[in-house]
Amino acid sequence: MRNKSRLFIALCFLLACCTVQAQTSTTNSTPTTAKKMKFLIHITCGPENATKAALGFLVAKTAIDEGHSVTLFLAGDAVTLLKDAELDKVVGLGTGKLREHYEAIAKGGGRFYLSGMSSKARGLADADIAGKPAEFAMPTVLVRLATDSDRMFTY
Repeated sequence: MRNKSRLFIALCFLLACCTVQAQTSTTNSTPTTAKKMKFLIHITCGPENATKAALGFLVAKTAIDEGHSVTLFLAGDAVTLLKDAELDKVVGLGTGKLREHYEAIAKGGGRFYLSGMSSKARGLADADIAGKPAEFAMPTVLVRLATDSDRMFTY
């Protein structure tokens, strides 16, 4: 009877140790082992909605900070966000300064595409994006970027 009690206690102890180890190993997974993804951030709101525009840039910056690759496609009024005057002026309520987010995105390898039609309609020229990781693009590029991305966010 004593041997059965000892065996039962030993089995309970072993089972408890295995359960703790299994829980520990699943909760200790580090973000560095997570799959790096390709994000497309599509922004259509411009300086008139500073909070939402800055939020799109903040999400892009955050994804880059976490090691993901990020592409932004700006369309509609959002194309004006890459003008230096707007980069310096736009500050979102709780979403930060557009210039700071832009600098982090550019430094982290992020790429910007601006709708060519939206840019033309709003008077943007090559000079407005000179020296920036940006280019004008047609809707076919947006479709290609969307199909090539793992995740897409729209602001």
